Amino acid sequence: MRIRTTLAAVTCAVGVALSFPVPAHAADGAFDYRTYLGQKALVNPPGRECITLPEVADPDVPPATHGVNDTDASATVFAGPDCDGPHYSLPPYAGAALPQGFRSVVFSS
Repeated sequence: MRIRTTLAAVTCAVGVALSFPVPAHAADGAFDYRTYLGQKALVNPPGRECITLPEVADPDVPPATHGVNDTDASATVFAGPDCDGPHYSLPPYAGAALPQGFRSVVFSS
């Protein structure tokens, strides 16, 4: 009887531990981009979370360009806010002039 009670308690404890979400790792480094307001940067951005760039979220302003991914994670930039629309991936420690521009980004870490 005691073994069953102990086993039930352990099973419940493991279930509770596994129910907590695993936090996403932040990408180490900086992601630089150019907007109509000038050069901007995301420093140690969160991983696996869509980031809409506040300076270019409004479709009435020009999108960001010239993304430089100087982080340890891949960055996927999207033409629209909320990681919507056509997208392009930048590997870690890479940069590109993106003629279509972008308004949001997500990091693989």
